[in-house]
Amino acid sequence: MDQSVAIQETLEEEENCSICDIIHDNSTESRLLGLVESANEKALFVYTHRRMAITADDVSLEDVLPISLDFSVVEVSSPEQLFVVGTDTRVRITYKHKEMELKLPFGSHSRLFLSEVNKAWSDVCRSPMQELKFDWISKYQKAPKGVKGAPTPLGTNLTKYSLHQEGEKPSDKKGTLEKDKTNNSDSDNSIRSSIQESQSFSSRENRNDLVRSSSHTAENKAQILAMPQFGLRDNLIKCELLKSEDVYTFLENFSFFLGTYNVNGQTPKESLRPWLSCTLHPPDIYCVGFQELDLSKEAFFFTDTPKEPEWTRAVSEGLHPDAKYALVKLIRLVGIMLIFYVKTEHAEFISDLEAETVGTGIMGRMGNKGAVAIRFRFHNSDICVVNSHLAAHVEEYERRNQDFKDICSRLQFRQLDLTQPPLTIMKHDVVLWIGDLNYRISDLDVDGVKELISKKDFETLHSYDQLKKQIDEEAVFVGFEEGDINFQPTYKYDTGSDNWDSSEKCRVPAWCDRVLWKGKNIKQQHYQSHMALKTSDHKPVSSLFIIGIKRINDEAYKKTFEDIVRNIDKMENECIPSVTLSKREFDFKDIKFMEHQAQTLRLFNDGQVPCQFEFIQKPNELTYCKPWLTANPPKGFIAKGGSADIELEVFVNRGTAPDLNCGREQIEDILVLHLERGKDYFISVTGNYLQSCYGTSIYALCHLREPIRDMPQDALRELAAMSGTENTATTEKPLDIPKELWMMVDHLFRNAVKQEDIFQQPGLRSEFAEIRDCLDTGIPDSLPGSNHSVAEALLLFLDALPEPVVPFSVYQQCLECSSNESQCQRVISTLLPQCHRNVFNYLAAFLRELLKSSEINRLDVSILVTIFASLLLKSDTKQDLVEKRKTQEFFRHFLT
Repeated sequence: MDQSVAIQETLEEEENCSICDIIHDNSTESRLLGLVESANEKALFVYTHRRMAITADDVSLEDVLPISLDFSVVEVSSPEQLFVVGTDTRVRITYKHKEMELKLPFGSHSRLFLSEVNKAWSDVCRSPMQELKFDWISKYQKAPKGVKGAPTPLGTNLTKYSLHQEGEKPSDKKGTLEKDKTNNSDSDNSIRSSIQESQSFSSRENRNDLVRSSSHTAENKAQILAMPQFGLRDNLIKCELLKSEDVYTFLENFSFFLGTYNVNGQTPKESLRPWLSCTLHPPDIYCVGFQELDLSKEAFFFTDTPKEPEWTRAVSEGLHPDAKYALVKLIRLVGIMLIFYVKTEHAEFISDLEAETVGTGIMGRMGNKGAVAIRFRFHNSDICVVNSHLAAHVEEYERRNQDFKDICSRLQFRQLDLTQPPLTIMKHDVVLWIGDLNYRISDLDVDGVKELISKKDFETLHSYDQLKKQIDEEAVFVGFEEGDINFQPTYKYDTGSDNWDSSEKCRVPAWCDRVLWKGKNIKQQHYQSHMALKTSDHKPVSSLFIIGIKRINDEAYKKTFEDIVRNIDKMENECIPSVTLSKREFDFKDIKFMEHQAQTLRLFNDGQVPCQFEFIQKPNELTYCKPWLTANPPKGFIAKGGSADIELEVFVNRGTAPDLNCGREQIEDILVLHLERGKDYFISVTGNYLQSCYGTSIYALCHLREPIRDMPQDALRELAAMSGTENTATTEKPLDIPKELWMMVDHLFRNAVKQEDIFQQPGLRSEFAEIRDCLDTGIPDSLPGSNHSVAEALLLFLDALPEPVVPFSVYQQCLECSSNESQCQRVISTLLPQCHRNVFNYLAAFLRELLKSSEINRLDVSILVTIFASLLLKSDTKQDLVEKRKTQEFFRHFLT
């Protein structure tokens, strides 16, 4: 639970708080550390509480530490140790001449909290002449609401809760392991469990102390961290250490068990031991993936599911009995779940742990298809494990290819250093990919497939496998390997048996469930299915890998480090960095809505020293570039004589399309490339945007009888200015609804009323591009693409409207009357402008027609309400869960 709510109740209206727990080993009271801001000044508030802090009555203010020039904060945990499983983050806070050392709990929340504190303190250090009054804090020396006990002067209790005396080394008694469950929300749904640590971190602490103290004493580290030079020097050391990694590392083999199981929404009915304990010796690490954990409609929309603890318990009970394991991480996206276990003796060597999800369902929002992934550092190797469930149906192999590419591009992990760009899947030493990839056997009928299976001629059968064909064509999984398949297809069986599908559809057997890998020093020991398990219509698959993991030789590391520092000291003040740019002007032609374009800027380090570059903000601008432009990476490091490629990417989405359509914005920007300790370079980015119905208002489109691509931008700008009014822009009667909307709905009404999984299965991106161009140009006369692609194009159209179908001005009124059907009907009957009312009624009528064929298209009211309510009724601020439910309740009245 977010306990900042309780702290916020103790503050005044103009004061705002972010919060983080403080762990105290030897105290009956727990403490909360809050970062409070008011009048552009910030302070740390320290509270005590004896129970979960829910209201102001549960907390008591103990101290206030203004973030001024008298304040400093230093992290005394090493960067490597920061996210070692079982290790808290230790920080030393100094105010005036007193200091305390605190423990913050393991996890990304603590990291984000520390980042905000450091940012606040750095802002103060950059403006030492700025006068900070902190008048707003003085009242807390009295007795404000929610504060108990006698008031004390600021900073009085600072030493009261130090964990140890200066010079003593605190001991870490327990470690914290993390478990995440991801639904479609920003809330932290993590739970934590503790395990006893079996080894100390002394060697890692000592190694890191070399980096930290190479040129600065412990007392002045905090001040140095605020200086730009520290980042450059630190990166120089990191870069040189990375280049010399072979000198101070050695390989040690560890066993990794990978398992994947599509459980078809079932509950565990049998022991998982035959699957998870099939190896003679207990594996060092388990990564177990599930798909279709829960097939209920409730789970489809990102809600909790009782199936998660049931299957987690079954996995825990099924692990190899000859070892003890710790649950390191669990992450779930609807029915896709990944569980990560490690032998307890290895837990302390897991660090940099992150987990992310990406949905590839309709509009990329629905999590019925997609992936979950966990990345971590084991000793000195970076490992990423992905569990994915790709698009179904034999003919949809292109959609599966697209899902794979979307997962690779969209799934990104935050780095320890929050200023660094996120890590993608492929930027790891080892990538292990499991899941129901759903590639089928094609060009062979069911009888032919079964005959080859009966002969155990899996080699011939594999030649008909879609995944093999796509890999051979380098359409997906480029650089990945898969072991020989010597087991029969894992799909589809009659549940509870080993019999092939006997239903009316009589699915062709297929190897849907796969395990692939990418990286060096990886040997597959086995790759097999497990016929003994009969709970699902799939059979589980397992693979055991022996992976050479890089470990550090401390003596070699120390010597290498010292050599690097000496060389850097020698050259640091001798030369100024310099780079050559491949070009300074970039022009992007014919940019279209949601169509990615990229050009490469190459930087060559022609100076005598390594250099650090970064794109920086221009005066009076909040970001380094316009929102439609991205430089990837935005900052980096180039060794002497080396080069770096930067992708300048242009992508127009629903946020940027409206202003570009009407000409309020143009594709024009200047990027400022800054070299640390060097000069700035200016890069021009220009282009032309092809205006689109996507991102254009309903009002404007109703006044356009010609394709939007043929309209002058001045006319569109005038129409945009009049949107939301009943004024008529021309003497010609406007259309009742936009012709583009009519084309899509009419196409679906004529062709897709009985389409299975309509509005639930995504279309192809290439077909969306064709549909968009047809709507924008009027060519051809009828819409191309599959029904699923047209359905997704319709949803994207509604999502991109600058003013939703139900205007922002009416949104609050809709929430207030959501439970009263007659009042809801009255709101829509008086909706203005008239064109918005027409569109709402037109869409509602179409959806009611779809529901008449629900037995065939598998739609129901809950699915349509969930999808369309979020598009038709939007808030101009962030919606909370209560508001989302009310919008669904409102729209439900028009479908039943």
